[in-house]
Amino acid sequence: MADLATSQNPAQYQKLAREMGDLQEVVDLASQYRAALTQLEEAEEIIADGSDAELVELAAAERDQLRGQVAQLEETLKVLLIPKDPNDGRNAIVEIRAGTGGDEAGLFASDLYRMYHRFAERKGLKTEELSSSQNPAGGFKEVVFAVSGADAFGQLKFESGVHRVQRVPKTEASGRIHTSAASVAVLPEAKEVEVEIAPEDLKIEVYRSSGPGGQSVNTTDSAVKITHIPTGIIVSCQDEKSQLKNKNKALKVLRARLYDKVQAEQKAERDAARAGQIGSGDRSTKIRTYNFPQGRVTDHRIGLSLYRLEEILDGDFEKFVEQLALASQQDALAADL
Repeated sequence: MADLATSQNPAQYQKLAREMGDLQEVVDLASQYRAALTQLEEAEEIIADGSDAELVELAAAERDQLRGQVAQLEETLKVLLIPKDPNDGRNAIVEIRAGTGGDEAGLFASDLYRMYHRFAERKGLKTEELSSSQNPAGGFKEVVFAVSGADAFGQLKFESGVHRVQRVPKTEASGRIHTSAASVAVLPEAKEVEVEIAPEDLKIEVYRSSGPGGQSVNTTDSAVKITHIPTGIIVSCQDEKSQLKNKNKALKVLRARLYDKVQAEQKAERDAARAGQIGSGDRSTKIRTYNFPQGRVTDHRIGLSLYRLEEILDGDFEKFVEQLALASQQDALAADL
């Protein structure tokens, strides 16, 4: 490891360091498991001997405690030994789109955008906006951004789906509660070597940017629209003044979408015999509801409700991340039995 740390390949060093950390956790837990088994065997021997009544009573009490400890350690070890998602360590491309609800849906999309930015800040991750389209009310029709850092995709992957909000819009004079929605897609960022894009498969168009940005943006053909002809996937970017920067950002998003498409197709084949998996990424499913009148956020996949709406919208939704990851691991374990 010391040689790798001083080598010219820091990414490989970080990857191996993470793997070693994961393995060390398993080794430490296995040591605790073996020690508990040894103590349990010793207690069983004392009870079987039966020559010292007082000692037998103490051993019986210890045996009951050790049995529970061994069972708990076994379950934890089973979860840790489940193969991890190889995409967890990747950077993420997050896409948020306003759904039903008009202007209110766009404002909710902005709330989600801010929530993920605050979450990234809390976790030491970096964010970079790749493209956006605003609606007249100040919210987003669509916003796409990259999140980079340790296990960025692994920490955000369960956010894919339809998020629903129930609240009284600022423009609602009668005080009626409206229900609006926004969809979130979280994609693992793909590297160029993993997704080969043939130049002849691309239709690249440039046009004049529209919307916020100032005259320097709007007077040049800097916006870029890329169509991937074989799949029909279209990506646009107009946030930068430079046509080249917009093209590179658009290609990053296209590469992530193509990688996600391949991964989804492979997963569909593997899961053909299984349905309703936690974290399947089915974006047509309402996964979470943000209820403002009750100050409640409910994740429908695991039936967990937290009455901490303001904190969650400020990026503190770690409890959902932990419980969804645990449910996914338990589901994977059950599927392998």
